[in-house]
Parts: sequence; structure tokens; C-alpha cells
Amino acid sequence: MESQKKLFVAVAGNIGSGKSSLTRLLSEHFHWQPYFESVDDNPYLRDFYSDMKRWSFHLQVYFLSKRFMNQQQILESERSIIQDRTIYEDAEIFARNLYEIGQMDERDYRNYRGLFQVMTNYLKAPDLLIYLRASVPTLVRQVSLRGRDFEKGITREYLEQLNRHYERWISQYDLGSLLIVESDAIDFVKSGDHFHQIVSSVERKLGEIGARIPSPTS
Repeated sequence: MESQKKLFVAVAGNIGSGKSSLTRLLSEHFHWQPYFESVDDNPYLRDFYSDMKRWSFHLQVYFLSKRFMNQQQILESERSIIQDRTIYEDAEIFARNLYEIGQMDERDYRNYRGLFQVMTNYLKAPDLLIYLRASVPTLVRQVSLRGRDFEKGITREYLEQLNRHYERWISQYDLGSLLIVESDAIDFVKSGDHFHQIVSSVERKLGEIGARIPSPTS
């Protein structure tokens, strides 16, 4: 069932944290329209992981444009939406990290940040951001389990760098309501109890901002 207010919920988290799975499960539970991150049809992702410095700017601009288009669709939709990763993560975590580790030069980074600032002036932030916090060992294990060839080059150090940026960003996040899910000790895909714990937390957070979420009927 739909809530009485059209909602925009987003799921944030590092590579391998389970964002897509949680987005899918919550969309099915609440009957929200999902928007998933562009992975399988991404023309730059495989090249990026083989040569980050060569393709970092291209990849980040691609993500920026795709998510900006998704955001426009979200604003125009009459349904409640749940989004797999936000446009803010692209800028505050991934592009920032690539610049800081020398995989994106300063000229490209400044150009990218300028595009991001212009675009976000026209966007609505999520009503609720769900952050899946996961330790690096959990991320390494889950990236390995899903077995994507182009992700084999992702190093533990790279995931650690991204986690540091995520924690900095989340500590300062003030665009809307925030729910942090400590995901190391739970398996919301295999455990119905764990998933419903998250559902209860989501309902509580949405209730705090005045959204009424009727319990979906099976």
C-alpha cells in the first residue's frame, strides 16, 4: 500500500554493503517504485576498474547524469520512490576519494564539482536516507560472493578509503531524516526477522516526519 504522502527514500552505503538488495526488499514490502544504480548497462565501469585514472572522470560524469535524470523522474512520479545510492554519494565519497588518491586530476575534479553544485540546486533531498554501515571485512566478503569480474580489482585499501569518506559524510548529513543500519551482524536477505527489524526502524523514522505507512497486506 502507498503511504498517504508521496515519499522519497534512499539507501546509501559502500560497495558490497547490500544497498541493491535492501532497495529491492523494501520496494516489494512497501510497494515503492525502485530506482537501481546503473551497473550492468554502465559503459565505463569495467574500464574504470582496470584503469581508474584514465576513466574516473568519465565514470563519475556518467553516474552524475544518470542519477540527475532519475531525480527528475522521482520528482515527477506520483508514487513513493526508493533509490539505490544517491547523487550526493557520487560527489562526497567517490569523486572526492578519486581526487584525493590521485586518480582524478584537479581540473577534472573542479569541473565535476561545478556540475554537481549546479545540478543539486534543482533537486529534492530524500525524506529518509538509510545508511548501511558495514566494516571492511564484511564488504570484502560480500563483494567476493557476488563474483563480478570487473570488481576483482577492488582492493581492501580502496574500500577502507571509501568507508572513511562515508563516515565523514554521514556524521555531517543534515539534508533530511537519517537511519543508520549496523549491517555486520545481520542478514536481511536470508533472515525475515532481521529484515522486519529494519522495516520497523524505517516505519518509526518515517513516523517522526509525519508519514503514515499502513502495514502492507500479503
